[in-house]
Amino acid sequence: MYKTFSMELAGRTLSVDVGRVAAQANGAAFMHYGDTTVLSTATASEKPREGIDFFPLSVEYEEKLYSVGKIPGGFNKREGKASENSVLTSRVIDRPMRPLFPKDYKNDVTLNNLVLSVDPACRPELVAMLGSAIATSISDIPFAGPCAMTQVGLIDGEFVLNPSQEQWKNGDLNLTVASTSEKVIMIEAGANEIPEAKMIEAIYMAHEVNQSIIAFINQIVAEVGKAKHEYTSCAVPEELFAAIKEIIPPEEMEEAVFTDVKQVREENIRKITERLEEAFADKEEWLPVLDEAIYQYQKKTVRKMILKDHKRPDGRAITQIRPLAAEIDIIPRVHGSGMFTRGQTQICTITTLAPLSEMQRIDGLDENEVNKRYMHHYNFPSYSVGETKPSRGPGRREIGHGALAERALIPVLPSEDEFPYAIRTVSETFESNGSTSQASICASTLSLMAAGVPIKKQVAGISCGLVTGDTDDDYIVLTDIQGLEDFFGDMDFKVAGTHDGITAIQMDIKIHGLTRPIVEEAIAKTKEAREYIMNEIMTPCIAAPRAEVGQFAPKIISVQIDPEKIGDVVGQRGKTINEIIARTGVKIDITDDGKVSVCGTDKEMMDKAVEMVKIITTDFQEGQIFKGTVVSIKEFGAFIEFAPGKEGMVHISKIAKERINRVEDVLTLGEQVTVVCLGKDKMGRISFSMKDVAQV
Repeated sequence: MYKTFSMELAGRTLSVDVGRVAAQANGAAFMHYGDTTVLSTATASEKPREGIDFFPLSVEYEEKLYSVGKIPGGFNKREGKASENSVLTSRVIDRPMRPLFPKDYKNDVTLNNLVLSVDPACRPELVAMLGSAIATSISDIPFAGPCAMTQVGLIDGEFVLNPSQEQWKNGDLNLTVASTSEKVIMIEAGANEIPEAKMIEAIYMAHEVNQSIIAFINQIVAEVGKAKHEYTSCAVPEELFAAIKEIIPPEEMEEAVFTDVKQVREENIRKITERLEEAFADKEEWLPVLDEAIYQYQKKTVRKMILKDHKRPDGRAITQIRPLAAEIDIIPRVHGSGMFTRGQTQICTITTLAPLSEMQRIDGLDENEVNKRYMHHYNFPSYSVGETKPSRGPGRREIGHGALAERALIPVLPSEDEFPYAIRTVSETFESNGSTSQASICASTLSLMAAGVPIKKQVAGISCGLVTGDTDDDYIVLTDIQGLEDFFGDMDFKVAGTHDGITAIQMDIKIHGLTRPIVEEAIAKTKEAREYIMNEIMTPCIAAPRAEVGQFAPKIISVQIDPEKIGDVVGQRGKTINEIIARTGVKIDITDDGKVSVCGTDKEMMDKAVEMVKIITTDFQEGQIFKGTVVSIKEFGAFIEFAPGKEGMVHISKIAKERINRVEDVLTLGEQVTVVCLGKDKMGRISFSMKDVAQV
């Protein structure tokens, strides 16, 4: 026996089966929204993991291609590593839920979401988000929920709640908002230059919908929810804090952290740690949690300095941005490069251009998302923070930061018709001390403009932080947070946009939600900051995209042909197009609507390839002049190839003005000749004349 709970959500029925499947998980919700089905489970270990100073939460979103009736590609024919969409969805579930678990809880927790079927009208990502919240809320795992999520699209100027896959792909807004019963706890957005006021309206529309979902979850918890289990607290003993303060008074800790040089601060804390380890050498029970105690002491010191004294660790004013610098062309031969520096955060972005055939193909659950023309990748090596560890490829954080910058820049990119290139930008983190993702947006804008990509507008990004007190009214919003303020603060509110509106938002918090005044103030402060960055730093470096792509970038010439002539250009088994490529060294892409893109670096060879395409697709008319090669000699005349796969015949009587007895007396194989078209002969072949060229 199992129970089913249902509610109407955005015009469709959301139903949850509890007790039907996965009974051994701490909590399981069998989710149905339209025909989209997701199994969401929450499990926890019996004991805390020893020797860690963080909450070990893992969130998984598993895309199974059977859910959309596909067999995976490749040799293995089974799903491989998590797709980028899976990683991003897992992050969106993790970020609002993590702060709702107890701070002293160190048991391993896994939230797993298995996508079983997909209805294009009901996005599985949303169903998984709600499923994780429900599975955790009804489980015995300690959790200060419930929470809920709603997505908002913008179609033809109208908000759409929980849009379909197609609406999500083609709308002007992709907004996901998570809430508790009182406050907003997570915002993720990509937008086509949405004004700040419109964005705030959408956020709080979603927040209202979340309240009805939370009421629904509370009903489920009341009927089938388990009592929360007891757990071993990993909190630092109060007597340890008292002993630390006797050795390191608050004034000394404040002096240790009050510096804008990260290395100096770390050295100060290292010396303090050594003193405390020596002082507590005989207190073996304190040593395992000493690092956590020092961390919390730093955190309380920094928060007190900011909230009560309005003093930031690096001495800046509350709204002051760190020193900024912008440069372009710092790397030779690449297609474009730009570097953006903000304090001890430094990002260099490199742009690469390629034919559209090199865009990324996507084998996922969304039928509307089959390829990606613009790719932004972000790398965060250990040397950027003065550490050493081997590189193992991008982790979830790197993938998330890359996707955020990509989302921020997509609205200003030229269309394929305007700029027929695939575009890749790679942001390399040279140095990091807070908000590298937003610096990568600024660096990418510089790099794209330097590469000659005709972006419509500049995009800049900046992050705001937050320190809260004991009440909702006791808080302070910080512009341009550095690493320490992010580490010890309550919020990382990243906003990117142009002069005219927002293109991306990502908000992470460590507390149980934000009030509307905090959200509005953060959005207003980020607008003011990004305007300053664009006007005072980026524009003086490069005010507009270069008129042409660089010397080492591929050049592309586009021509339109009759779609019915595509087969003539391609030829039997690709023979014709491969011959054009072999002769000229170019790359050729042809779309189904007849758009031919010729890509290369040698202008002469590109022009030659275009001319061949035009000749092949021309409806031949009497009087047209062609240059060709003698490819065959017969008794009655010679065959002239005037384009790959295209031949015409010159009758022996049309070769020279005087009579000739043998074709070989005048022509040789491989000879280049000029001919004029006489139309088609009785056999339907193209007929040429050499002797009549001068008369044309």
